[in-house]
Amino acid sequence: MSQEQDIELRLRQDLAAAFRLAAQYDWHDQLATHMSVRLPGTTPRFLINPYGLFFEEVTASSLVVVDPDGTLLSPSPHGVNKAGFIIHSAIHRARVDAQCVIHLHTIAGSAVAAHPAGLLPISPGAMYFDGRLGYHDWEGVTVVPAEQARIVANLGTHLGMIFRNHGTLTVGRTVGEAFERMYVLEKACRIQVAALACGVAPVVPPKAAIECVFPQLNAFGDIAGITWAALLRRLERTAPDYRD
Repeated sequence: MSQEQDIELRLRQDLAAAFRLAAQYDWHDQLATHMSVRLPGTTPRFLINPYGLFFEEVTASSLVVVDPDGTLLSPSPHGVNKAGFIIHSAIHRARVDAQCVIHLHTIAGSAVAAHPAGLLPISPGAMYFDGRLGYHDWEGVTVVPAEQARIVANLGTHLGMIFRNHGTLTVGRTVGEAFERMYVLEKACRIQVAALACGVAPVVPPKAAIECVFPQLNAFGDIAGITWAALLRRLERTAPDYRD
């Protein structure tokens, strides 16, 4: 096996693991959401989930290879949701560091996406994203290529983005990093929904206290890498066929 093939196998297994873990966390939305990762090589190619499999059905070998336009490059009995890949391809092209892109439509994430204030800095996870989260207004189902430029502009250099009236997105240099960021963002959204349900305005800390969270958490080292290794061990116990 060549080095490039070895890297592709690892990326396939990592991305398949992300789908299985997302299913365990109840992040799925039937067939509607996607995760993708860039493959090595000089020709731009990406792995993405085939259109027709639930998250809990995805395996390393079932992931399909597409070009920047979402055209299927690998044999598969399933097609590709080209509309969904409009978001992914735009970000992969614009951000070298966006090796992995995760886009979800969870209840909590979509609820925060519909809130006029967006994500409030009322929990450590939300504070982690303070000033590092883009916002993109709803323009209809993402099927128009012209929207890509606006998606990229609104994401900028941020770690993730709220799609207004739609859902959430995170990027990462690895699958594990994008997944950990999504976990933090999703938990922050769930906390906000619960806090607002109390019927009183939540406490918002002073700006200085909010801004200290990001450097403090980064000082702990590679949290995403350590957590990802633990999550893979969990999958080995609960759903080892993700590697197939």
